Amino acid sequence: MSKACWSNMRCYGSTPAHIHAASAFVYATVLSGAIRSKVNDEKEQVYHAGENFFEVPGDHHRVSANASDTQPMRMLAVFVVDTNEDNLTTPDR
Repeated sequence: MSKACWSNMRCYGSTPAHIHAASAFVYATVLSGAIRSKVNDEKEQVYHAGENFFEVPGDHHRVSANASDTQPMRMLAVFVVDTNEDNLTTPDR
């Protein structure tokens, strides 16, 4: 099953570190602005409008933040998950 969601971040916006549903493959496309992203222990990267990235089951999304202090960021994320998955994102505790 696939589910899609929009993500909008204001300037200086961010989300807490998190994981996704255990079965989730996530494919994200930046529609406008830019996002700083760090997954697992990989190097932090910046993705700009028109660029995309993905996460596989078990990935830990450590940084997810608007890369600009002057422009909002908008992104489309598509989750491919098992049909019984209701909770797509779980913040770190």
